[in-house]
Amino acid sequence: MKATQQDGSYPRPILARGDWTGLDGSWDFAHDDADAGRAERWYAAGFESAPVFDRTIQVPYPPESPASGIHDTGFHPVVWYRRTVDGAALATDGGRRALIHFGAVDFRADVWIDGQHAGHHVGGQTPFTVDVTDLLTPGAGEHLLVVRAEDDPFSMEAPRGKQDWRDRTHGIWYERTTGIWQTVWAESVPAAHVTEVYWRPDVAGCALRGEVTLNRIPSAPAVLDVEVSFGDEVLAFGSVLVQGATVPVDLRLAALVNGQDRARLLWSPEHPNLIDIAVVLRDRAGGEVLDEVASYTGLRTVSVGGGAFKLNDAPIYTRSVLNQGYRPDTHNANTGTGQLRAEVELLIAMGFNSVRNHQKAEDPRFLYWADRLGLMVWGETAAAYSFSNTAVELLTAEWLELVRRDRSHPSVVVWVPFNESWGVQDIAHDVAQQNFAKGLSALTRALDPTRPVISNDGWEHVDSDIMGIHDYTTNGPGLIRLWGSAAAADATVRSELGVQGRKPIVDPAALAKWDAGVAPLMLTEFGGISLSADPENWGYASVTSPAEYEGVVGELFDALREAPTLVGFCYTQFMDTGQETNGLLYADGTPKLPVETIRAIVTGTREGRKLEAGATNGWQD
Repeated sequence: MKATQQDGSYPRPILARGDWTGLDGSWDFAHDDADAGRAERWYAAGFESAPVFDRTIQVPYPPESPASGIHDTGFHPVVWYRRTVDGAALATDGGRRALIHFGAVDFRADVWIDGQHAGHHVGGQTPFTVDVTDLLTPGAGEHLLVVRAEDDPFSMEAPRGKQDWRDRTHGIWYERTTGIWQTVWAESVPAAHVTEVYWRPDVAGCALRGEVTLNRIPSAPAVLDVEVSFGDEVLAFGSVLVQGATVPVDLRLAALVNGQDRARLLWSPEHPNLIDIAVVLRDRAGGEVLDEVASYTGLRTVSVGGGAFKLNDAPIYTRSVLNQGYRPDTHNANTGTGQLRAEVELLIAMGFNSVRNHQKAEDPRFLYWADRLGLMVWGETAAAYSFSNTAVELLTAEWLELVRRDRSHPSVVVWVPFNESWGVQDIAHDVAQQNFAKGLSALTRALDPTRPVISNDGWEHVDSDIMGIHDYTTNGPGLIRLWGSAAAADATVRSELGVQGRKPIVDPAALAKWDAGVAPLMLTEFGGISLSADPENWGYASVTSPAEYEGVVGELFDALREAPTLVGFCYTQFMDTGQETNGLLYADGTPKLPVETIRAIVTGTREGRKLEAGATNGWQD
């Protein structure tokens, strides 16, 4: 099995096995508003009280969503799930271990198997695994799996992103997500097995470096074989003696030595080349295979300098769009790999070479298709709404788990732990909040030194490798006044009030990066034009006809191309979401303009005209 050729259905594409059992589908379901379930032992194998698990839910769709079959958007802080799992999916013969994986459960989760508590996890966007081997009822043909999820709808300390705290959605906030919202699956794996891989290409050093993590050190001496290939061409092979649960990998890639031939191997949006990595754990003495997994990565570098954003040491203009990853029927969840592939394909067809997944961590299968089809991704997280010791601990733990989950994906090119001072609302003058943003940025670089980090996207930067500014000026001449010359852009970045009334830079070190011309300048949010005649819908400005919409949106993109110091943009947004109707697509995925028209606007190939600061294009905000 080659990981680059998988069909995208395996929930963890960067570490794939061929034999697994999906556990999505119909589960018994119950709300527990009184939080009585634990005391009443709803998890017990003999618990058969029909009034409790009185409904059926379709996993992995959150109970607030129509696709779940529940579609209850009220305040329900505790929910329970129950289903049986066929014994064959959790086979333990020959010392094998039975694992149940959860892609994401919002926010706290407890898991029971056959009435025994199997695991606890905190973090609404991060995956976790429970080893249920020692808790299974011997000889049972099927096992009872129960999950309790707790998600306080009023908590401002837990990372919540765009989840509304009101009973009705408003503004830019959407329905809450409670409980299971990414896929659940089971695996029977060897006693000693691979649990995590990390790949860090070193193109200049002609090497692939990284780590392979095992659940434990094998009982007998073992070696780890790693083979790297590009199609049928073997690029490297190494065998490493296992001396701990984390095994370092350092392989020379001789094919990179020829700098003139190197490009055929490098990953980029135009050439999304991927390399396969086969990992085999085997007994050192007899050569018996103990475990094997398929993985992959891409060879590429990401850097900033001289005011440029660089991919493979060459400046690249970033044409990005904001993607909420929120769908009408499934909310934060998705219908599977087909939908995720179609979204990536459409983003590319619309002329974007990058996407900013906003206020959530998207399904890893989305990253697989971005890797394979050639779309750069900005990795972000859901934000908390308040600053406290608890908020710091929760966001830090969840963010670092996400960085570890996604850092081997070549499509991920930037990390964004904070956005618009959400959760650090007083960062402009609160030293503790500044230190939090700086500290989390530094921790991100410690786990992954290969990508730029934006400490606080939008404004109030404290330690950012990219000067990302949000500007919702809704006409072209207004954008040109702010960004149409190097002097105007410099004055805007240095101003006390910035564009949105928030100071762009609040830390001297961040200002020094700007003064030195290191950090590139991007408009990382702009646009937000709503096409709707309904006054209840929301956008930064509204128009009512497709023709007017094309003119306004086209004018904004034309204006950005007149800005000599901008090296990228991120348009708000990809798709209408709830009452926020400022997408390039309607909520059902239908483009508001022909795709070829959108592509021409995004790439600058339409019949536009140069705008001047005093001119208009027939429309005013």
